Amino acid sequence: MNLFLTLALLLALPTVGIILYLATARRYQSADSVAQSYDQWTEDGILEFYWGEHIHLGHYGSPPRAKDFLAAKADFVHEMVRWGGLDQLPQNTTVLDVGCGIGGSSRILAQDYGFAVTGVTISPQQVNRAQQLTPPAVNARFQIDDAMALSFPDHSFDVVWSIEAGPHMPNKAIFAKELMRVLKPGGIMVMADWNQRDDRQIPLNFWERPVMQQLLEQWSHPAFSSIEGFSELLAETGLVKGSVITADWTSQTLPSWLDSIWQGIIRPTGLVKFGFSGLIKSLREVPTILLMRVAFGAGLCRFGMFRAVRANVLTQSAEPDRPQALV
Repeated sequence: MNLFLTLALLLALPTVGIILYLATARRYQSADSVAQSYDQWTEDGILEFYWGEHIHLGHYGSPPRAKDFLAAKADFVHEMVRWGGLDQLPQNTTVLDVGCGIGGSSRILAQDYGFAVTGVTISPQQVNRAQQLTPPAVNARFQIDDAMALSFPDHSFDVVWSIEAGPHMPNKAIFAKELMRVLKPGGIMVMADWNQRDDRQIPLNFWERPVMQQLLEQWSHPAFSSIEGFSELLAETGLVKGSVITADWTSQTLPSWLDSIWQGIIRPTGLVKFGFSGLIKSLREVPTILLMRVAFGAGLCRFGMFRAVRANVLTQSAEPDRPQALV
């Protein structure tokens, strides 16, 4: 009887875990639901403890090689600067970091490149933490703002920078317009994002649809765009000079997913720091991280890079140029 009960319990626990995981999804409801999710992740400090100051993937080179998880994240920022041509810009270049998190990228852009950075996020807790982590001498300031309706006038910044914010945007066309609107003529928009495969070309199959649904529901994402689709939306704003440049950095960033889980194994001090509740909260994210690894590894998702230059005048582009790819 005891053996029977033990086996029944062992079989029941995974089932209960799956039910709880699905029942407690963080579905996108509004901008407030996104803000609340990031407030919670920031307030308890678990995400920062394991992911550091950069709440985005790392760059592991091409071809990828073993790297320290946190170092790879800082490397990503420098690689993105070079890819976007921002290392050629002078000091005091004004930069808007859209979806700045707790300010990791903003601080590198200010400290290492001499830029004057404004970071915006919808999360009050992220703004508070970014301000705490930023020394007074660093030319980076932070404020609450909504990327769907930025509070800045047209032509405010030399550069608009954004990493992994797009999946939280309910209307990708409005997001694209806002990114380009606040740029000065000749200014540069550089963006890195999680993207879905273009399902206009290859529709999602029987297993990809439920996986994508979980990736949306678990982390407050209303939708993913494709690299091709968002490039078209940028061009359709009529604010892009020439063509939108894109690249696929899936292979360079792919090791980040399993590396993030590995952090919980090699850094057990987190168990002491955050206790049992922290352990449960951390374990709850593992299935979504594994699904992300599956999706990016199988080609369901792609890591897209985007570069666009602001036109001097509104362009008439009923049928925008096809995006150019740059690896």
